[in-house]
Amino acid sequence: MARPVPQSVARVLSVFGEEDHGRLLAALVNRFRDFDLAEEALQEAVLRAVETWPRRGVPDRPQAWLMATARNCAIDLIRADEVRIRHLSRLHIEDGLRRGDHEDHAIGLAEAMDLADIPDERLGLFFTCAHPTLREDERIVLILRFLSGLTTAEIAAAFLVETTTMQQRIVRAKKRITTTGIPFGRPEPARIVERLPGVLRVVYLIFTQGFTATAGDVHTRVDLQEEAMRLARLLSQFLPEETEVRGLLALLLLTHARARARVSADGTPVPLAEQDRALWDSGLIAEGLDYVRGAAGETGSGTYTIQAAIAALHAEAPSFDETDWPQILVLYRLLSDVDQSPVVALNTAIALGQAAGPEPALKALNELADEPQLLRHRPFHIARAITLSDLGRAAEAESAYARALECPGNEAESEYIIARVADLDR
Repeated sequence: MARPVPQSVARVLSVFGEEDHGRLLAALVNRFRDFDLAEEALQEAVLRAVETWPRRGVPDRPQAWLMATARNCAIDLIRADEVRIRHLSRLHIEDGLRRGDHEDHAIGLAEAMDLADIPDERLGLFFTCAHPTLREDERIVLILRFLSGLTTAEIAAAFLVETTTMQQRIVRAKKRITTTGIPFGRPEPARIVERLPGVLRVVYLIFTQGFTATAGDVHTRVDLQEEAMRLARLLSQFLPEETEVRGLLALLLLTHARARARVSADGTPVPLAEQDRALWDSGLIAEGLDYVRGAAGETGSGTYTIQAAIAALHAEAPSFDETDWPQILVLYRLLSDVDQSPVVALNTAIALGQAAGPEPALKALNELADEPQLLRHRPFHIARAITLSDLGRAAEAESAYARALECPGNEAESEYIIARVADLDR
């Protein structure tokens, strides 16, 4: 069989985007209740398209062709496996096809089928991948793998582990879904409301990993931020009435709007006070502000909507000095009422410093010094160092920076800290 030429591959991919891949994969997963089978069948369908479309032309409904072909490939794969054949009978898949007739059948089916007729099962796949039975790291990798379409190697690189290690994590997560009987498909409305916070948290964690990398050479991973925004947009399309979904989307848009200004030309972090606001993305800011204004006044607003409101105040400020810090402090205290985590308390202390000065900020930070979660949290020690420096206590600030360097963090941030220590010695 001749190897497909690059132009042929490009021709297939030009009509098969991320949106189509996600919809088709989700439909196959929901139909066959098997992640591996769905992915293998879809890959085989794409390969068949690469092989046949250059000769026979791109079908009028290419997505329908791929869906029909993938379905037939999945059935053949099941037939070839004694374990899966029992699975086939349980699913009651009607099948009068002969082995090997994928192309003709796919073309015939595509004549009467449109992408709109393929059920969009991605919301169900969200809730399957983010089921509370799964561990948090398992939820993250499954959503990135099967809803974002990132390869295992790409996910491994994002979390700085070997590809084989990430493969093992994904295998364990899929096995847990099978052994625990986690249901596939869209949950009942009551279950959606109950499990939505877990789904939103996974998307938020993906974004935060991209916003400030926990290890590695670079300070940010823009690709992960963009994937999280894409997932949040998808959720907002499925659940437009859910306030916190729009709150999360607003938060991610307004935060990502600062991406170009957050890192200098040499890759080191640029603090908010020093950022060139002309580099902020005005389009993302306008979109984010529109979402947050709608969500903030609704009864369903919670942690993400409050954080989005804080991000909106930053986005609307002409300069750092003109930021409405008293209002930001009010919002952080409101956030503390619904989220009593040490990280929220840390951010409240930082806002207090901007609104009332370094003395009360240091007092609030010192009160958090015994929090186990903050002892290895680099931003806590950086905040103490900056506050101590503002108070003229250089030796203590240097000690706090040294503690920060002992905590997990990326190399670009470490270089920034070392430079700040050098400034103290001048």
